[in-house]
Amino acid sequence: MNARKPRRPTPAPPEITYTNCRRCGTEIAGLDGRYACGVCGWTNHYSEGYRTLPTAQDDPDWTGPNCR
Repeated sequence: MNARKPRRPTPAPPEITYTNCRRCGTEIAGLDGRYACGVCGWTNHYSEGYRTLPTAQDDPDWTGPNCR
């Protein structure tokens, strides 16, 4: 008998968002409100994003908590 993992719903793709860097003012793009400036190195905290981040269990290749 072939045991398969139950399928989880596919999450919506990330949205590309734009803002100005808080440190140097350069216009930057990010995913779902998470940004990193390539000019000065500023990044915002991951919790400032618009959606929650996926967990390891959301990865279709995840094999369990004891995998290496």
